Amino acid sequence: MQTVRLTTCLFLASCLLFASIADARMYRYQDSSGQMVISNTVPQEASTRGYEILNSQGRVIERVAPAPTEEELRQREAEKRRQQQAEEQRKQDRALLRRYSHPDDAVRALHRKIRELEGLNQLKRGNISVIESQLDAEHSRAANMERSGTDIPENMLLKIDRLERQIEDIEAEIAAQNAEIEILKERYLEDIERLEAITEHKRTLPLEPGGPQKTSNPQ
Repeated sequence: MQTVRLTTCLFLASCLLFASIADARMYRYQDSSGQMVISNTVPQEASTRGYEILNSQGRVIERVAPAPTEEELRQREAEKRRQQQAEEQRKQDRALLRRYSHPDDAVRALHRKIRELEGLNQLKRGNISVIESQLDAEHSRAANMERSGTDIPENMLLKIDRLERQIEDIEAEIAAQNAEIEILKERYLEDIERLEAITEHKRTLPLEPGGPQKTSNPQ
């Protein structure tokens, strides 16, 4: 019985040893002087240059690439940013095409915005005209008092000052809206030019409402 057990143990040990030998791996790499080395370990400084893994028959079963250089890392990062920017541009293009199918659609939307802001400015100019009439009347009354030697009452001076400040405030609002119109044109122009690129159609409408129509294919 003991002989059988001993034989079994020796057989199992032999199998394990054979499996270990069969599965043994070696590494082939270049050392710092450029010489090819085969070893059962890879030094840290050599692993960055890349190496090959060999099986027990000396055949290459895997290749480990060298560590990337700083220039390669920079190129990879630049390529990653480029791909991210391209994907973001595709998202923006899809959103743009959901709003407009042709550059002229964006031009019409711009015209509506401009007319809306210009309409508000027109109302504000009408308010200025009303206030200016009131201010002229107060100035006239104050001038008559001065000519007659009468002191101008404080409440009249305050009213004149208030009317003048109202005019200044409204003029500032008009100037701000005019600046907004210019910013609006620039933003819409970017969309229009992008639409021309992705739809391969040119706008035929002028950027200014009521301007001369643009011909797409002049002869």
